[in-house]
Amino acid sequence: MLQFQPPGFGHKVINTSLGSMVYYTQTTAPWCIAETEDLPPLIFLHCFGGGSSAYEWSKVYPAFAASHRILAPDLIGWGESAHPVWDYQINDYLTTITEFIRHTCSPPVTVVASSITAAFTIRLAIAQPFLFKALYLVCPSGFDDFGQGAGRRLPLQVINTPLLDNLIYALGAENEIAVNNFLRSFLFAKPERLYQEIVEAYLFSAQQPNAKFAALAFLRGDLYFDLSLYIEQLDIPTVIFWGEKAQFTTVKLGQRLAKLNPRAIQDFHVIADAGVLPHLEMPEIVIGLLQRYL
Repeated sequence: MLQFQPPGFGHKVINTSLGSMVYYTQTTAPWCIAETEDLPPLIFLHCFGGGSSAYEWSKVYPAFAASHRILAPDLIGWGESAHPVWDYQINDYLTTITEFIRHTCSPPVTVVASSITAAFTIRLAIAQPFLFKALYLVCPSGFDDFGQGAGRRLPLQVINTPLLDNLIYALGAENEIAVNNFLRSFLFAKPERLYQEIVEAYLFSAQQPNAKFAALAFLRGDLYFDLSLYIEQLDIPTVIFWGEKAQFTTVKLGQRLAKLNPRAIQDFHVIADAGVLPHLEMPEIVIGLLQRYL
């Protein structure tokens, strides 16, 4: 998805146990590429949903390109990374994110992540704390927190019906009208902040061959879990940002999760008048907040 990347960013590729993973990093001017390898790594992980990709963070990470080596992967099954025909499970992402960090960095690393991928990162930081220096997380949720399912909007029998699942994906993610409506109705607090490039980037990702497999695994709830059962074990310094008007995963849910571990979770910022993707809807605010810590 190079056509949607900021100036000076190109892609590189590593191999994981589930196939190739594309990631975006500084490759040309205006960045001083000769010195990039010596900069501390800063990893940006996108959330899941039809059309998701590293583009989600592309309005934020250029602000840190002069001081950090930026690594923004398209996770397996998303963007331009491999899309194996696969029964995607949580461990697939725990494994491939770990492989990505080990292939590209010398830990410990700082990670910026959102939504369910932020929740996966918490689990990784508990299991392998030596990999992580700090976490900056936007709306981290396992989508089944405290046993209350937050994300499924269609009955499982509908999603799992052969051919019907293909139709659901085609109608819900592979056409411009559906992508536009989804972003406006569910991800953005203010529809006027949505512009055409965002729609095109999500549509391009959603239309990649076999993109439906990871997206439907998420829609079915195969990747959901209860983050409240894990978060108390987190020891890595963590800051959480939460869009005030985030749907499905509300501020109250985030505050309840944060209260389970005040030792590791050092700050909790509510971003006023923003949805679940404040870094795409109001990137200047998220940049400013991250700069306090980075």
